[in-house]
Amino acid sequence: MLIVNQNALDLYSCVFLIITYGMKLFNIDLTSSLGYWLCMFVLSENLLWCGVYGSFVNLTLIAIERYLKVVHPVWSKKHLRKWMIYAAIAFVWISSIIHQMAVAFEASAVINGACIGFAVWKSPVSRLAYGIFYFLAAYVIVLVIFVFCYWKMLIAIRRQARVMASHNTAGVSASQAQSNKIQSNLIKTMILVCAFYAVAWLPLNIYFLLMNLSLPLTFLDASYYSVLFIAFLYICANFQIVTVKRYLNAIKQLLVVTKFVSVSDGR
Repeated sequence: MLIVNQNALDLYSCVFLIITYGMKLFNIDLTSSLGYWLCMFVLSENLLWCGVYGSFVNLTLIAIERYLKVVHPVWSKKHLRKWMIYAAIAFVWISSIIHQMAVAFEASAVINGACIGFAVWKSPVSRLAYGIFYFLAAYVIVLVIFVFCYWKMLIAIRRQARVMASHNTAGVSASQAQSNKIQSNLIKTMILVCAFYAVAWLPLNIYFLLMNLSLPLTFLDASYYSVLFIAFLYICANFQIVTVKRYLNAIKQLLVVTKFVSVSDGR
């Protein structure tokens, strides 16, 4: 369910990426009340970044959920319930919306008919504090969780593979072997996604941090759009990576089951 939610967040981000930058191509009058609200929600990229920020949080929850199921399988079967997953999904959407809305209305404004998003702070201290907080919360802490969880999972999977190899392989059920293979493929996919995240989002996060450190950088520089392109490439590619890998794994499973049934029937 969390991976499905990740697909939904990335799809949402892609849709609002098109809507946001499509509307920026038009010369919209922002001096009216309607223009102000368009600035606050769309032209400031507020709604777009709700999905992007939610994607960070959801990727972290996927890593934690996988970690609990692989490294602590007994505990997860006993305590991890389906309602907790649904609550986590709701938390991702609600927390990202509240966070982005609060920052957008605090640091965005319509000035001389132009929408200035996430760059109009009431005090330099607030700007600096948020810049450091965002860099730590949306990049450093997320990467630390990724490395810890997936490193522990790889160790657990290798240990389990050695235990299975030390026993009679004929005694290992086909369903157990298939389950382990599915688990391994899922972890490999998520490691690929997380590695792509670490590379693609580093330039933009550093740029945003330096801008909040009062360096002469703006959201209108060509360098900003260059690093933004790399980050948004991750959003679009991530949706395809997860979806395509899931379909390929499903086809492989179907072929294995079909072959097993054919052999059992003597065909």
